[in-house]
Formats: sequence, C-alpha cells, structure tokens
Amino acid sequence: MARSYFHLHLVSDATGETLIAVSRAVAAQYQGVSSIEHVYSLVRSRAQLDRVIAEIEAAPGIVLCTLVDKELSGALEAACRESGSPCLSVLEPIFTLFQSYLGTASTPRPGAQHVLNSEYFKRIDALNFMMLHDDGQLPENLEDADVVLVGVSRTSKTPTSIYLANRGIKAANIPLVPNVPLPYVVTQLRNPLVVGLVASPERIVQMRQNRLLALNADQETPYVNKMSVAEEVALSRRLFAEHGWPTIDVTRRSIEETAAAILDFYKVHQLKFIAQA
Repeated sequence: MARSYFHLHLVSDATGETLIAVSRAVAAQYQGVSSIEHVYSLVRSRAQLDRVIAEIEAAPGIVLCTLVDKELSGALEAACRESGSPCLSVLEPIFTLFQSYLGTASTPRPGAQHVLNSEYFKRIDALNFMMLHDDGQLPENLEDADVVLVGVSRTSKTPTSIYLANRGIKAANIPLVPNVPLPYVVTQLRNPLVVGLVASPERIVQMRQNRLLALNADQETPYVNKMSVAEEVALSRRLFAEHGWPTIDVTRRSIEETAAAILDFYKVHQLKFIAQA
C-alpha cells in the first residue's frame, strides 16, 4: 500500500515537546499515513508568528498549537481559517477543565513547565548519574542509585536508563556477559530497586546482528548464535529468580512501556523501604 503524507505544523511558545509527543501518539494510530513535521519553537512575538503563518500558507495542513498568549493564538486561528488549515489549541480544553474544577483562571506563562526548579535539577542530576554508571561503570557507587537494570546485551538497558533519568530517576545498568561473574556488589544492594530485563533470543539475535552490521564486524560469533543467546537468556532468568528481582520482558515493549513498568515497581519498592525504615 502506498504511503500518503500530510503537513503537520506544531506551533509552541516553549520547546514544542508537548506537541511533538501528543501528535506522534495520535499519528501512530494511522497506518499508511505519515506526517511531515514543521516544528516552530519559542514563538512569543507577532513577528515570529507572522513567519510561521507564511510557512503554513505555503504548505497547508493540520496545525496544532500551545500558545498561552490569547492574542497570538487568536491570530493563528484566524490565519488558519483563511488558509483552510484546521487548527487546534491543544491546551485549551485542559485549561477549561482545570478552570471549571478549580474555579479560578490560569495565569499565562509561556514555557512555565520548563522553569529551573528543583525538579529540573533533579533530572539533570539523574542524567549525570546515569552517564557515569552506564554499562557497569563505577559499580562501587551503585548504592546511590534509585534503580539498577541488569540484563544481557541488547535488552535496551541504556535507552531505558536514559528515559528514567529524564523522569528524575537515578538509573544505573549492569550487563550480563557470558563467563564473567556479576559484580558482587549488585547482589548486596539494599537501597536501589534491581530490575532484570529479558527478551526473546530471536529478538536479541536480530538486534545484535544489526549492531554487528553497523560496525562491519564478523557475524560468525557466539554473540549472535541463537543457541548461545538462548542460554544467556535462560541463565539471566535464573539469576533474577534466585535473587527475587522483578523481571520485565522487553521483546514487544517500547522503551516508554518498559520504563512505565519499572516506575510501577519502584513505587512499590519505595513503600516497602519506608515501611522497613
């Protein structure tokens, strides 16, 4: 089936991350259709908006916006009506709901969700921690982690750690390497939540083969041998069960879904830790 395309204009007075996430979540539900994204960030003046409007008129399509300035959002909506491009203020229905429930109007503050508050610095701290403790680095400091991910190669440990760090979780990850013992410190951790990640041998072999191709490396190696990989996975499952670590099969999970499951485990872990304190 031939794929069709449409222009998608995302207009924000901040970074545009909210619009990108929302639009991609919706676009993913339409098979055979892809959007050509036009992202306009930090649109906070009429001159900036006029340039955006000119681009929309040159390539009409769907327009989504997060502009808290009523004058700017009104001007954009009026221009879209004239050019025939459907326009939606993504935050407007949410503002309306909040206002009806709270009984008070909002105070427009472009980019308010990105202020340099304690949560922001918590995320930066978590990202720094993750980079220092990626792929088994600095195992002596693992007690300072919130979450420690353990798994064989190609079980998405690093990208999942990055995602968790963006949520303010200090995540470290430890690779399970054939014939190399797991660092003893991991089995003695008290504060962090240790989570085992597994995947089907077929999926792991496929990902490893892709990696070797990208590196132009030899494919004749136990690293991509299905029987060897199956043994690696079986041993990892045995290890996780032995220590009572929660285990997640990432075969058909996105990074976001894996991270969400880990965060659920982490909430329970925190409650248990508080109860024992």
